[in-house]
Amino acid sequence: MTGTITPDVTGGRDQDFLAPAARLRGAGTGGLEELTDLERSERLVRMREGSLGSIHSWELVTAVDGPGTRMTVFLNGCPLRCLYCHNPDTFLMKDGEPVSAEELLRRMKRYRGVFRASGGGITLSGGEVLMQPAFAARLLRGAKEMGIHTCIDTSGFLGASCTDEMLDDIDLVLLDVKSGNETTYKQVTGRDLAPTIAFGDRLAAKGIEIWARFVLVPGLTDDPENVEQVARIIERWRSSVTRVEVLPFHQMGTDKWDSLGLDYQLRETRPPEPELVESTRAIFRAHGFTVH
Repeated sequence: MTGTITPDVTGGRDQDFLAPAARLRGAGTGGLEELTDLERSERLVRMREGSLGSIHSWELVTAVDGPGTRMTVFLNGCPLRCLYCHNPDTFLMKDGEPVSAEELLRRMKRYRGVFRASGGGITLSGGEVLMQPAFAARLLRGAKEMGIHTCIDTSGFLGASCTDEMLDDIDLVLLDVKSGNETTYKQVTGRDLAPTIAFGDRLAAKGIEIWARFVLVPGLTDDPENVEQVARIIERWRSSVTRVEVLPFHQMGTDKWDSLGLDYQLRETRPPEPELVESTRAIFRAHGFTVH
């Protein structure tokens, strides 16, 4: 596909916490061949070897998930339980649709012209992409062989699952630093902060570009000292961090929590006022970062 793409819908999408975006095409797993007739044992074998993945959705977007126009693939499965998660339907790997790496690589190949023209590429997101490391590795390797820019969007919690060989196939990491305070991090995610820091250290040591992301939630992550701690963590990776994104909390995922019968604890939390967003961004700017 090499022609100009006209956005079907403009405005932000809920996966991106109001980041500037234009949705070009969002299809769930529409357009992808799903291998739903596989026996469970065969499916598990293929997932372990990385030829099959559990997919929530894919879409073509611009100005989101990395530079240019991007094919973003959302994988199912996540070890974190973030209180503000906007896609709780990606928590469990079993809830995704089985799609082969070959099928996704064919789809990527169709958009090579678009990627070249826009400076875009592919982004693997989730859920947590590193819940399916063998599958992710196969997609990244195939994309690089086609000359496509590659990116992963991750919390870094499972960074130990990302091999050095995988890192060689990654051009950009969108690294979510959900809190700088360890107690708050545990409250937000149910997990520990240390693995994210360790993964960021590995990325910086290898010179892989990082876009650091921080979700601003009033009454949860907005304490200025917490933001300062996030900034100090990101400073460890200064040589690799080319931008910091402050993403304002929103309520767009509430219906998903309700439909899944999950306890949504932030129902009464309001999005941050513009003044709070700007003062938070100012903290990161004071540390010398380019902030969005």
